[in-house]
Amino acid sequence: MAVEKTIASTSLAEVVDRILDKGVVIDAWARVSLVGIELLAIEARVVVAGVDTYLKYAEAIGLTAAQTA
Repeated sequence: MAVEKTIASTSLAEVVDRILDKGVVIDAWARVSLVGIELLAIEARVVVAGVDTYLKYAEAIGLTAAQTA
């Protein structure tokens, strides 16, 4: 009986599919001030997700308008 060894590899398509299914959020905030005077403030939120995933979570946190029938 031979022993087979399989190497688990992940293709790019599998990685993209998982990211679109689960979603990724990158949240950043930066402030530059000099002597107590705010010169620059930057807020950024990057969401990478499939449309279904985004809509499901956006509705859960109140980012979408309520649908009325």
